[in-house]
Amino acid sequence: MKDKKVSESKTVMTEMIMPNDTNPLGNLMGGNLMRWMDIVGGICAGKHCEAHVVTASVDHVSFQKPIMMGDVITLEASVTRAFNTSVEVYVEVFAANIKGHESRMCNHAYFTFVALDDEKKKPIKVPQLNPLTREEQQLYDSAFRRRELRLVLSGRIKPSEAKELKLLFKEN
Repeated sequence: MKDKKVSESKTVMTEMIMPNDTNPLGNLMGGNLMRWMDIVGGICAGKHCEAHVVTASVDHVSFQKPIMMGDVITLEASVTRAFNTSVEVYVEVFAANIKGHESRMCNHAYFTFVALDDEKKKPIKVPQLNPLTREEQQLYDSAFRRRELRLVLSGRIKPSEAKELKLLFKEN
């Protein structure tokens, strides 16, 4: 299985915020945004894995800036690291007016997707990631700590087993 570059699976999705996407205040509903983030992340993960994928986890999501009806959002998803049968995908959300002005970053989150076999029943091995830029390398290097934190929070490993996380808190 050949390693892949981040650029081979990077996925960009654009949506216009319509009235049925908003709450009574005219802001995009958080659930709609999370749905789109999951879709763009899943497409990105599927391209990297060349397989069907399922969402295994989503890290902390906070709604930092409101996205208003009529805004155009751009969601960008990139694989940050491949593990054995899963990939971590970083999704960023940008909003702008219809003219493309007043662009702002509104949200981001890390998603984990598991690749499945053709029968969509068992996890399969995924291609590894070959980070090429400094930014890609930084996201790649820090992914293992994020993964350990997810495993601790889900109860799949004990905090005492999270070696990389321990290093963050080790006193010199």
